[in-house]
Order: sequence, then C-alpha cells, then structure tokens
Amino acid sequence: MESSKQSDLVTVFRLAAGGTEEMEVLTVQQLLESNGIATVLVGDSPLPNLAEEIRVSAEDAGRARELIAEALSVGPEGAEEAELDQEAEAGT
Repeated sequence: MESSKQSDLVTVFRLAAGGTEEMEVLTVQQLLESNGIATVLVGDSPLPNLAEEIRVSAEDAGRARELIAEALSVGPEGAEEAELDQEAEAGT
C-alpha cells in the first residue's frame, strides 16, 4: 500500500498478540475482507508483548466497526450460521 494511503488507515480492532488470540485477529480480518473491506495487519510479530491491530481505510472504518460489533454480539455460533446463510445465498 502507498505511504499516502497508509496514513489514511484507522485501527478498528486490537488485542494482545500470542496464543489463540491470533486466531481471533485472523477471524476478524476474514470477516472484514469477505465484506469487501481491505485490511492491513499491524504488529504481526512472534513477540507476545506487541499488539496486533487491524487497520482499514478511514472511509471503511464505520462499517468495519459495525461488522465487528455485530459478530461479537452473536458469538461464534451466530457467525457460523451467518456464514452458512451467505454461502447458501451465493449458491442461488
């Protein structure tokens, strides 16, 4: 990504790196990208004291936050159901 574009990035998700939490970051990244929002991972390091962040363009930040909040409110089971629904709709 160009440096001018990188300055327009906004952090929409952050958690401490390490262990199974890395899977949560990747899940959120997949959620956003499957909804057409380009993401940038920051702090991808083997050192557990560095934060992992997901950044998106400032113009996509509001929608990204809404998607993340919705996914967190329904939990893993709801996310699986939504994914299956999306796959079923795509097949029709």
